[in-house]
Amino acid sequence: MSSWRTRLLPPLLAIVFAVILTAIALIISGADPLQAYGTMVGQLFKGSTAVDTVNLATVYYLSGLAVAIGFQMNLFNIGVEGQYRFAAIVTAIIGGALKLPPVIHVLAILVVAVLSGMLYAAIPAVLKVTRGVSEVISTIMLNAIVGGIVAFLVNADQFGVQTGNNIATREIAETGRIPGIPIGSGELFGFVIIAALIGAAYWFMLNRTRFGFELKASGESTTAAAAGGVNAKKMTLIAMLLSGGVAGLIAMPELLGRDFTYGITSTQMYGFTGIAVALLGRNHPAGIALGALLWAFLDRSAVSLEQINVSKEIATIMQGVIVLSVVIAYEIVRRADLAAEQRRVGRALAGKGSSVSEGGAV
Repeated sequence: MSSWRTRLLPPLLAIVFAVILTAIALIISGADPLQAYGTMVGQLFKGSTAVDTVNLATVYYLSGLAVAIGFQMNLFNIGVEGQYRFAAIVTAIIGGALKLPPVIHVLAILVVAVLSGMLYAAIPAVLKVTRGVSEVISTIMLNAIVGGIVAFLVNADQFGVQTGNNIATREIAETGRIPGIPIGSGELFGFVIIAALIGAAYWFMLNRTRFGFELKASGESTTAAAAGGVNAKKMTLIAMLLSGGVAGLIAMPELLGRDFTYGITSTQMYGFTGIAVALLGRNHPAGIALGALLWAFLDRSAVSLEQINVSKEIATIMQGVIVLSVVIAYEIVRRADLAAEQRRVGRALAGKGSSVSEGGAV
């Protein structure tokens, strides 16, 4: 059962609760909550902050989608972090070495990114379906391993190129880049359009295809799905590969739209942020988009708090409280809806019982 309350009320309650708790923390620290919140919102309209927020949200959105695919199958793919970093370094190396015409070059890079993400996700997927190894344990270990892989490949003796004090992969040629969209004083990643298309494809797959139905059914109950002829192991393998494929694209907005190289100092932790964004968006593409925008806004506007002598970690507190609150809020609303439905059914049955009694009396 799903209703507007089940979909909209929990995240709204979570955000309100987070604002209240953060306000209490600000008051305890001696700061003015209204001034702090006003400063954060005001920062959004300064310079290129709004565009930078959307650009960061694009990366978070892809990460949230990658995690959500696993969630649909009841798989906790913590390895999105390792999968996107592995795909990023492999794609940067191959993309920098390729010499192809403009559109073909970009398409080749994207294919390499997807396949690289799938390859790294295939390891925990195969371990899960053949040996029963928990994907949580295997992906955590693979996240740790990928750091060593990146460090080895970026080494000057391998594929690294020394530029000043920085070492990274060879720069991707202009033919392999995705042009940005100039907006005001900033430039929006052109990849935002591709991210929107991926979100639409994710929605279509879940709601308009047999595979999507089987995926959700397997996530709800593998036993019931198996009774209906669904191969749970096959669905687990495909779900992990799809999750890894989307994870492989997480670094592409920055790699093809801004940095054009990848190194040890490149931004990390996007995969872990995707877990929070997917939870906040309840695995729905539109909800994940809103969650990504909220998360990016808090990240980008947090620096403005230092202008009024407030620690920017306040934004981190708010993010953590939102995640905890949204999980609790969804459960509270779900139970309230369930109780309301039970009362409605009870009244309906009582009404039928009264009708039967009156008919017997006549």
